[in-house]
Amino acid sequence: MLLALIPLFIQAQNTVSGTITDSENGQSLEQVSVYIPQLEKGTVTDANGDYTLKDLPEGTYKLVVSYLGYETYSTSLVINSGNNAFSYAMVPSAIEIDEVVLSTPFHKLQRENVMKVEQKSIAELKSNGAMTLADGISNIAGVSSVSTGVGIGKPVIRGLSFNRVLVYTQGVRLENQQFGGEHGLGVNDAGIASVEVIKGPASLLYGSDALGGVLYLNPEGFALPGETSGDVNLNYFTNTLGYGANAGVKTSGEKFKFLARGAYASNADYETGDGTGVTNSRFNEADLKTGMAYQASRFKTELRYNYNFSNLGIPEEIGIQDNQREPLLPNQEIATHILSSKTNFFFKKSSLEATFGYIFNDRKEFEEHHHEEEGEEHEGEEEHAEEEEGPSLDMDLSTFSYNLQYNPQWGSMTTIFGVQGMHQKNENFGEEVLIPNAITNDFGILATSHVHFNKSDLQFGLRYDLRSINGEASGIDGDEEFIPALDKNFNSFNAAVGYRADVTDNILFRLNLATGFRAPNLSELTSNGHHSGANRVEIGNPDLDSERNYQIDLALEYGNQHIEMYANTFYNNVSDYIYLQPTGEFREGDPIYIFEQQDAKLYGGEFGFHLHPHPLDWLHLESSFDMVFGELENKTDLPLIPANRWTNTLRVEWNTAKGTKSKSYAFATVQSHFDQNRVATFETPTSGYSLFNMGFGGEVKIFQQNVGYKISGNNLFDKTYISHLSRLKPDGIANIGRNIAFNLSIGL
Repeated sequence: MLLALIPLFIQAQNTVSGTITDSENGQSLEQVSVYIPQLEKGTVTDANGDYTLKDLPEGTYKLVVSYLGYETYSTSLVINSGNNAFSYAMVPSAIEIDEVVLSTPFHKLQRENVMKVEQKSIAELKSNGAMTLADGISNIAGVSSVSTGVGIGKPVIRGLSFNRVLVYTQGVRLENQQFGGEHGLGVNDAGIASVEVIKGPASLLYGSDALGGVLYLNPEGFALPGETSGDVNLNYFTNTLGYGANAGVKTSGEKFKFLARGAYASNADYETGDGTGVTNSRFNEADLKTGMAYQASRFKTELRYNYNFSNLGIPEEIGIQDNQREPLLPNQEIATHILSSKTNFFFKKSSLEATFGYIFNDRKEFEEHHHEEEGEEHEGEEEHAEEEEGPSLDMDLSTFSYNLQYNPQWGSMTTIFGVQGMHQKNENFGEEVLIPNAITNDFGILATSHVHFNKSDLQFGLRYDLRSINGEASGIDGDEEFIPALDKNFNSFNAAVGYRADVTDNILFRLNLATGFRAPNLSELTSNGHHSGANRVEIGNPDLDSERNYQIDLALEYGNQHIEMYANTFYNNVSDYIYLQPTGEFREGDPIYIFEQQDAKLYGGEFGFHLHPHPLDWLHLESSFDMVFGELENKTDLPLIPANRWTNTLRVEWNTAKGTKSKSYAFATVQSHFDQNRVATFETPTSGYSLFNMGFGGEVKIFQQNVGYKISGNNLFDKTYISHLSRLKPDGIANIGRNIAFNLSIGL
């Protein structure tokens, strides 16, 4: 292999250079981004508007030119041997910068992508006062969060969650026992540049568990060649007395690159709108992300590592009222290691990408232990005994994943052939067994193509997957909580086809049809015991079949320089939907739930507009409405379906001080959640509520140093409310009250 790679390093140097100007006055533009997504290579223009991209391979690549206040431009550029020229005159526009979508394989701008993908930067989520990543993504239309307090949250996409939503980070699938409702997202937002959300079945691209959609986390990029930079970010939240900090540094030569970022956050119990502290909702988190890369003209490789440690209290009832930060019992200690590598080879008319990942997740849960026979007169000794007894649950999950994609270019058609899979091992070391020791193997092959026409694009593909699950027996045969051995295989063919067209210069049309599947997880197949986080007994069903679905997604968008409108509607039919159903029986005082299957359907959509009227381009009026309905074949409603939501925002922007690169802003938002009366048989209706949020931010220059600031207030009227997706709702515990968030970002 090394001998085969030698020719990649000895060919002539190819460059692209040119000048970027303003189309209206012809003036040169400084600090314009010129970027080739597939190569992950870019630069910015100098004071004369000139740029040069070096060490480029021959071939045809997408080139993207973007700058704040101008329309993002993309084109297919043929790079020949030697020096190549490309200049462009940018068109002014008040519309935000259009970003490249990375969660789909063809590296298109959002408006060019056949599949509708929502994208938000972490900076934007932070400006809205998000305390955690799970909290931030819940402000995206069509996305919500199943929460246990403020420290634990899981994404819900159009009414589907848990193992039906796949999370990708550092280019690999995140595996951290995500089947559990009290298991959080497990990723810190420090070191993440942006979030992309695919709504609907993405099994064609990602296999099992992407039946409901994908949450794709893009890590922060490396520095431009020849640059070194760093930053420090500080956060404070008034409601939880929470503080956090993260600091990073990155440096790049012409070929070698390096970055690192560390973060720490600590929060006390949150308070509801009436001032009640929610006992044991406190949490602490430490995070480290680092990466290195090497990039030549026809070859690049990068290696990234992420370590995350979280200590989270699990709130159960209102009790102690204090500001302590060390979690009480019950609580979780979760350590996750994520190691990933991505390597690309670029040929004249094709490319090859190989991504490998290894994730080790160590999850411990500590519970109260009662020793009634010993009496209660030695409280100190009892507490000491609890510590010695160790965790009730102690599960290690190790996952190796691989993803190989070959991309030949045939004229106007781009095709990807791929092989994906994973090997996963689950082991138990605690007193209790929630799911047994087991090994899971996945293997999938796919082919997908994108055909570009003059004013439209067609995308289609086919995939085959095979999953095997082998679980060991747990317990003693005949006991109430015995789990028998398991040996199951699941397979599925899936297909997708999508079409986008520029109906007019201002109207964009998208139609996507896709199928998906999800093999039942270990909990659904094998569980038989007390689920402490949910306060119930769950009994699995080894005879469950795979869930299969098909979805029709229709999107219509209108946009000009001063107004944007969109309507996205969907219909999702799920065969053999797996759900929990109470039996009416109890074990040791806790209700017994069993896993059953029945066909289901979900439908709804997202609608909105964005107005920035001429000549008041600094003024933005934004409104969005999202709704989803879900029901089983027997006409009963699905659980954990978010209430209909209407969000209205007034935002103003103005230029900051000279020498800074961002705009100052201020906003006011009213978010209304409607009554949720369509509930599952074991749920109760939830009353509607409205929350008022405000904030402002920008960048100032202090002692020749750029300092960014954000101040935002959420639930400013201190409303006492309960979200329908709160797992504390059955206990009557309200969500967080007024919270003021302060953020400082200092460049180094």
